[in-house]
Amino acid sequence: MTFTELSNPIFVQAIDDYHKSDCVDTPIANPYPLKSVEYYLYLKCWIDTVQWHLEDLIRNPEIDPAEALALKRRIDKSNQDRTDLVELIDSYFLDKYKDVKACPDAAINTESPAWAVDRLSILALKIYHMRKEAERADTDETHKSQCEAKLDVLLEQQKDLSAAIDRLIADIEAGRKYMKVYKQMKMYNDPALNPVLYGKK
Repeated sequence: MTFTELSNPIFVQAIDDYHKSDCVDTPIANPYPLKSVEYYLYLKCWIDTVQWHLEDLIRNPEIDPAEALALKRRIDKSNQDRTDLVELIDSYFLDKYKDVKACPDAAINTESPAWAVDRLSILALKIYHMRKEAERADTDETHKSQCEAKLDVLLEQQKDLSAAIDRLIADIEAGRKYMKVYKQMKMYNDPALNPVLYGKK
């Protein structure tokens, strides 16, 4: 089983589980063993799914400003959690392939495996919601056909991205490519780096 053959069904599972209640405050019930890679993949997609819906809520043109501020701060926290989790998944890959000797002509990839998996998780969400749009009964045929066309593109993108991720992991395993992970070093949540925050002290 390739890594994306493992990941994609877990992403679907997390998205489906969230939509049983379709509420951003629903507690997560992660079905996988704690600290397993499956656990982290489910958690990753759950965070993405909740944030997707937080982003929907904050775009309500009639939202109360105080509620919007609370949502914005919650989204910022979610973004930090997402980044931390991606870096944790990259640590899994680094540890798994730490003994692989890179070939003399081995190259580095433009992004790490986990950041590519991050895009795959978001893509699963796009597919879910575009499929829902295509299936709506309260729209006309033009809306339906446009959404179906977009869904076809998303499904093709998912296939291509999955193949690219699996190829990257295979190349790392064989020493044809090597991992070099740079921490994201996000500054907006850090009271030591955000001038607005450290200026308040």
